[in-house]
Amino acid sequence: MHERTTRNAINRREFLGAASGAAAAALTAGPLAASALGSVGEGAKPISRHLLDPSVPKKKIPIGVFDPVYADLSLDQMLDRVSALGLEAMEIGTGGYPGASHCPVPELLADPAKARAWKKKFEDRGIRVATLSCHGNPLHPDAKHAARDAEIFRNTVRLAEILDVKVIVGLSGCPGGSPTDAMPNWITYRWPPEYGEALKWQWKEKVIPYWKEAAKFAREHGIKRLAFEMHPCFVVYNPKTLLQLREAVGEEIGANCDLSHLFWQGCDPVEVIRLLGKQGAIFHAHMKDTVMYPENVARYGVLNFAFEKNELEDASETFRAVGYGHSASLWKAVVAAYMEVGYEGILSIENEDPILPGPVGVERAAYVLKNVRNELLES
Repeated sequence: MHERTTRNAINRREFLGAASGAAAAALTAGPLAASALGSVGEGAKPISRHLLDPSVPKKKIPIGVFDPVYADLSLDQMLDRVSALGLEAMEIGTGGYPGASHCPVPELLADPAKARAWKKKFEDRGIRVATLSCHGNPLHPDAKHAARDAEIFRNTVRLAEILDVKVIVGLSGCPGGSPTDAMPNWITYRWPPEYGEALKWQWKEKVIPYWKEAAKFAREHGIKRLAFEMHPCFVVYNPKTLLQLREAVGEEIGANCDLSHLFWQGCDPVEVIRLLGKQGAIFHAHMKDTVMYPENVARYGVLNFAFEKNELEDASETFRAVGYGHSASLWKAVVAAYMEVGYEGILSIENEDPILPGPVGVERAAYVLKNVRNELLES
């Protein structure tokens, strides 16, 4: 894996070169990648006037990274890498789909002194442990699967209390469509009528009861922010379903606002941030981009995602590092919107780019985010 030396100080001339380089890099991704250039530079939103007013103080939102991208590194090696990139915070996996490569949860729960020493390793490098993440499916119709993921959630809550971490990131889960189902059933369309009935059953019998109890457990341990990623295949997959769960359960429910899942659904990122942010419903933010391939969207629609490089030829879209799906101008508007709504979390880089290797994708995303943040803070 090729790595290049990271420089923390980047001037604007270099940044402009990087922005144009991101577009050029799309040409190397394969025959369809040139169509991605259609989305580079499109969709940039005007930045609220008060954010450009130098007399108005602007909050510096910390930039961090989600640790599974460094799963092959030890804790100390990872912290050295993150520190060298000039990042200020981390999101740490505690089990479930992200794994727990750098967080020995049972060991830390058993010995609070070890937990404090573990956290101090981050603090000694000027890095804040901002969130713990336990993405899973505690609503899975397989009882063993559900019980395992529910226990991972509870242990994450207990550890967050010890570490004084205020935000837990995860997924809403997805049950079956009936008491006899063996597999989850993601229902997004309510016709024929049996699908509508199944959706009502899911929310009434499974989703709301579980999360009311889970939120109560979290609250009893001092955790009042459960950040759900709006993710396909789970009952919370867009802002509407997030707010539906928040209304049913309480203000402990909020968003992990991962825009990569919303771009392909046709959401406007700035409008989403304003909608959720003005209700105090954004607790975390994954920084990940999505590139659309217009000719394949025209042929196949948007439910046609690529996860591997060899799938790109026929894909309608795929995840990319920040700046490789949409322009730096759009990401500047995104960061400005987070500032505008008083977002209190971090900008957590998650790399699932099938073209750029993990650490390279993190470096490129950090490059864009640090520069657009600096431009806003200096405006």
